[in-house]
Amino acid sequence: LGILFVIPIGGGDMPVVISLLNSFSGLAASAAGFVVMNNLLIIAGALVGASGIILTVIMCKAMNRSLTNVLFAGFGSGEGGAAVASGGGGKVDKTVRSIDPEEGAMMLGYARSVVIVPGYGMAVAQAQHSVKELADQLEGLGVEVKYAIHPVAGRMPGHMNVLLAEANVPYPQLYDMDDVNPSFNQTDVALVIGANDVVNPAAREDRNSPIYGMPILEVDKAKHTIVIKRSLSTGFAGVDNGLFYKDKTMMLFGSAKDMVAQLVSQVKQL
Repeated sequence: LGILFVIPIGGGDMPVVISLLNSFSGLAASAAGFVVMNNLLIIAGALVGASGIILTVIMCKAMNRSLTNVLFAGFGSGEGGAAVASGGGGKVDKTVRSIDPEEGAMMLGYARSVVIVPGYGMAVAQAQHSVKELADQLEGLGVEVKYAIHPVAGRMPGHMNVLLAEANVPYPQLYDMDDVNPSFNQTDVALVIGANDVVNPAAREDRNSPIYGMPILEVDKAKHTIVIKRSLSTGFAGVDNGLFYKDKTMMLFGSAKDMVAQLVSQVKQL
């Protein structure tokens, strides 16, 4: 039953479904507690079930979708889902502009304002301490540094907040999506580190995209955008990211930790 339940769920929605299944496990444990008359099992299961449902609702709101849509939108889509996943790729000029760490460091070091957008790639590479070091170096040069946090970046809400707190990033530098989006127009450089779907303009521009309507961090409105990523592969939603091909976007290919460390080294030489 569990396998049949998740078969139609798209990759981008799996974190929501995992959270929901976790809540089901708690409810099952609570029900078992009633059967065996164990008060501790009833309470623990109820807490797990309630927290899982609350987390599921938070993630659905962050993606601007209902739980019903997440669970059942894939039924009957057939082969159309694969065609839609391209996000209208045929209309996009697929020219990619890449830079090296030295060029990236010059853009960051001579900017007045930089917004860092962490994503799951940063979490996988454990690059949060290097990111903090880079921010410290930029602040030493008089650059204003902010961190833009998307509600569902990473594996769960708050994932990026926890990692950056571990690296001792000051909490006032962390900005929620709604607070930071209006400032991207005045941002010199947006530095995207391992984020994909949460910065994909297709969510705003392409009505045929599976992620259309999901609120995103509007990094494409910054004067320049640097994206650190291993490749041009799609994110969890399986949707090509048009941000990579925009005129103001520069790709810095490589591991988040290695690339940020090289940026730190180059910024120190400015």
